Amino acid sequence: MQFRTKGVQIILASHPVPALPKSIRPVLVAFFLLLSLVTSALAQEKFATYPPLPAGAGSIKVFDRDGRFAGRILPAGRYWVPISQIPGFLQNALVAVEDSRFYEHNGIDIKGIARALMKDVAKGRMAEGGSTITQQLIKNKYLSSEKTLDRKLKEGMLAMDFEKKYSKSQILEMYFNEINFGNGAWGIAQAARLYFDKTPQEMTEAECSLLAGIPKAPARYNPLGDPAKVALRRSVVLKRMVELKMITPAQRQSISAHPATVTKPGKSTYYLAHIKAKLIERYGAGIIEQGGLDVISAMDLKLQTLAEETLRTGVRKISPKLQGALLCQDPATGDVLAAAGGVDFAQSPYDRAFSAKRQPGSAIKPLIYAAALEKGFTAGSMMNDTPVAYNRGNGKSWTPLNYEKTLFGELSLRQALAHSNNVIAVKLLDEITVPYFTGFAATLGVHLQPQNGLALALGAQEVTLSELVSAYSPLASGGLRPEPRTIIRIYDQRRRAWTEIPPVVAPVLAPGTAYVTTQMLKDVMTYGTAKSLKKFSQERPSAGKTGTTDDYRDAWFVGYTPQLITGVWVGYDKPKPGGRGFTGGAISAPIWGRFMRAALASKPAVDFVKPDNVVTVSIDPTTGFLASPGCPQKRDEFYLIGTEPTQYCPKHGGNLLNPPEPVQPLPGSEAVPPASDGGKAPGADGQQPGADGQPPAPEGEQPQAN
Repeated sequence: MQFRTKGVQIILASHPVPALPKSIRPVLVAFFLLLSLVTSALAQEKFATYPPLPAGAGSIKVFDRDGRFAGRILPAGRYWVPISQIPGFLQNALVAVEDSRFYEHNGIDIKGIARALMKDVAKGRMAEGGSTITQQLIKNKYLSSEKTLDRKLKEGMLAMDFEKKYSKSQILEMYFNEINFGNGAWGIAQAARLYFDKTPQEMTEAECSLLAGIPKAPARYNPLGDPAKVALRRSVVLKRMVELKMITPAQRQSISAHPATVTKPGKSTYYLAHIKAKLIERYGAGIIEQGGLDVISAMDLKLQTLAEETLRTGVRKISPKLQGALLCQDPATGDVLAAAGGVDFAQSPYDRAFSAKRQPGSAIKPLIYAAALEKGFTAGSMMNDTPVAYNRGNGKSWTPLNYEKTLFGELSLRQALAHSNNVIAVKLLDEITVPYFTGFAATLGVHLQPQNGLALALGAQEVTLSELVSAYSPLASGGLRPEPRTIIRIYDQRRRAWTEIPPVVAPVLAPGTAYVTTQMLKDVMTYGTAKSLKKFSQERPSAGKTGTTDDYRDAWFVGYTPQLITGVWVGYDKPKPGGRGFTGGAISAPIWGRFMRAALASKPAVDFVKPDNVVTVSIDPTTGFLASPGCPQKRDEFYLIGTEPTQYCPKHGGNLLNPPEPVQPLPGSEAVPPASDGGKAPGADGQQPGADGQPPAPEGEQPQAN
């Protein structure tokens, strides 16, 4: 006695079986049924090469802050779908267009081979192979795609062997789970999810007709390809089904009249990749395969699209080999409105906005100046940029130099910051001390190592673009630092519950310090290293700072208005010089300007709010003293109450004038002790200040800035 179940032959005996008592027959039937199930499971186990598709698995949908669909985060794993869960319409459609004699041949189709051979002879090359579904499966699993006679012979032999081992339904099941459906989708589970956000069981006839047409040329006929070519291929599938009487002409017409809706891929790929990382951080890696979440992100989809386009155009205009990043944040809430981590996600998905650490160059200097203001220095404090040698130990010294070795002499801190003066930045850091500054920077979210010493003033330690933008936020928001936020809330479809992620904001800087630093940074955009943005700054109150690292390797610009703060980095992934002129002011500032002009187009121009404990006095900017009638140059300068100069400029007759009455602190505000008479900072007489620690700048290299 023998019987066959799902292609597995079971021989029980080779001789007649005697009649059995009726009482034993039910037991024997149950035994055979159990044996059938076991053998079926064993056969299934042999060819199912991936875990079964989990019930209820789905994608994670991401929306922007206004509810606009931004994209999906898809499961990364491959899953096996049994033939019973693959729509019969899809099975018929595939057989009709790929191998209409599938249920008749033994793995190779002689008629098909003859037909293909005639076409090959006519074209003078191997254009068609007459491959059956079984042969295609064999080629996909075991062989290369080269068009040679030897490969075709191997393919045919293996196909016939396959047909002896497996049933037609098993072969078809393997085919659907192994074949390439384009755009990185392997197998029917990934294809259904990618193109329609469904499981295979949920697909409509219109959707099935699209997928059936893909295997012939996945890159050309996948649903995200050229619409005309995809529609033509679908028509071929339906026409063939009519010819084989699998559907009626009326069904064909109905399906054609109601085409499938394809789920378009999200464009905000860098942002979505970061959302994916945050979800894994929150829920564990399994959440991506499980899915079932709706994520409301902090993204503004319009700004995200603008950021990607502006960065791509700006960087490739310079060189197609360059990379870059742009990150835009709401300074009040920390919401990351846009984040482009590179110029092309498909070519390089590495996120340079959140992950890449590079030296910031002079873009770190505003933090030093803000720290100095907190220590009693003022925007009008005078310092000399005569180079000074610092002892590095072991008989070695380090002498910081200005960009292109330019010397200015006596400068106010306002002017020194605008011109990105290296010598004064190092002297200022030395005055406030490295330990104080690293502690101050940590409160702003930038964790610097004290052992880097005075070289920190020139951006010797690497940071991410996100960290730097976040550190500037208190300057734009009156001293409040929000944690960067990319997810606002999450809806769990299984639990039917929302999880809110509120902003986290903390005061880290005196409002007056933030305001005065911002007023100093405005000059960067009018006559300083980002003067190309002067027109923008005249239209909208704004502030910012450039950064250029040694040998022109990295170009930075971080700038802000009261509404938005945006940072731009441009450079090579493998650091190398960009050439003379590859500076933050020339490379990154224009990209920033184009983005911010468009991003703020619909918003009113507003200025930064001046705190009550900030006063304005007229000074001589060449001396830092109060302006006397004889001073040829005068300007209004901002001071925290108690730090403003109290003497008139002695250089222009001010010593003959009586000092003004000091401004009294307002109730509830604290006065800051003045730095010294005339606002001149300690150690600003050009003599070498005592060094706290040894600057670790690499020997032979001079970090530069602009």
